[in-house]
Amino acid sequence: MTIDAGPRAAREELVRAHMADENTLDFGKVLATFPHPHYEIIPTGAIFDGRVTVENYYRESRGAFPDQRNELISLRHADDAVIVEFWLRGTHLGALGHVPPTGRAFEVRMTAFFIFEDDRLVCERVYFDAMTMLRQLLAGVSLRRPASLLTLLRTLRGLGRNQRESERRV
Repeated sequence: MTIDAGPRAAREELVRAHMADENTLDFGKVLATFPHPHYEIIPTGAIFDGRVTVENYYRESRGAFPDQRNELISLRHADDAVIVEFWLRGTHLGALGHVPPTGRAFEVRMTAFFIFEDDRLVCERVYFDAMTMLRQLLAGVSLRRPASLLTLLRTLRGLGRNQRESERRV
């Protein structure tokens, strides 16, 4: 089954607007692209379902990475989805859950599946290599400096606490 050009164009326009509004931090417009906001962040196992939960996700992620932005690499269509490859960039300036800020920048290639039921966006499912991001955020850590070891330990402890909380939410 192949979708015709009309729905394909409308879906693509919605996804492009969604991504652009994320870059300008216009989360009211981003939320308006869903009848019921739903995000799945596959590497962490986190699921954010419903307006309030997704608003909290935006607040927490942009608090940790206030300059977070995406840059489209490619966009493809499937029968029930728009699949996007993009660069996600940002600087870790605030706490991400229990992970303290490192002050380091990251650039990670990601894929997002924007899942549709007819013309309605029902889910954004994001895939990326979490180790690539973590390696960049911890790039300044030196095992020879005690302060770096403390940063590493706090980060690992924070990641563990975040994972346990994520598992409780699912």
